[in-house]
Amino acid sequence: MCLAIPGKIVEIIDAENFIAKVEVGGVRRGVNIGMLDDVQIGDWVLVHVGFAMSKIDEKQAAETLRTLQELGAYQEEFDQFKTTID
Repeated sequence: MCLAIPGKIVEIIDAENFIAKVEVGGVRRGVNIGMLDDVQIGDWVLVHVGFAMSKIDEKQAAETLRTLQELGAYQEEFDQFKTTID
């Protein structure tokens, strides 16, 4: 299964190339934020295959994480996030 997983932007690595460091479950990876307007450190985004697909608020992030865990899909998505090349 391949779903989007919520992550928090913790650093803008390369603004010119739209790369931000996003944290998911304590793991940080570079993610392309080029599809979104006006993202900042502290924003929550849904990450899918290395791209931030949409901006969400913290409440939506928590609800999405809870739903993924209830569906048993969180660990698979988290494992994929952990193994993506930074």
